[in-house]
Amino acid sequence: MTFSNAEIWLTILLVGVGTYVIRFSFLGLIGDRPMPAIVLRLLRYTPVAVLPAMVAPLALWPDATGGDVDPVRVTAALATLAMGVWKKHVLWAIGAGAVTLYAGLYLTGQL
Repeated sequence: MTFSNAEIWLTILLVGVGTYVIRFSFLGLIGDRPMPAIVLRLLRYTPVAVLPAMVAPLALWPDATGGDVDPVRVTAALATLAMGVWKKHVLWAIGAGAVTLYAGLYLTGQL
């Protein structure tokens, strides 16, 4: 299935507007009211949840058709997790995952 440039840009524009509306509904409409302590506490975990949610599908199912699990990507994800737990620093974790991924791809001939 192919899309024209106009369709792609229209999709990008609509997704951007939709994202803005969703965020404005939360931040713009109720942003000036004090939030309960539990909400503020839970919002601190949002960045911690978003990054693994974006990476996990690619690590577990690198083929969009539901193909086999790639051991190199799973190993890189585990190295990232281990470094993050050990050092408790996001840049160390990302670095360990990147080094493990590229080393694994190089050693297996996929790079």
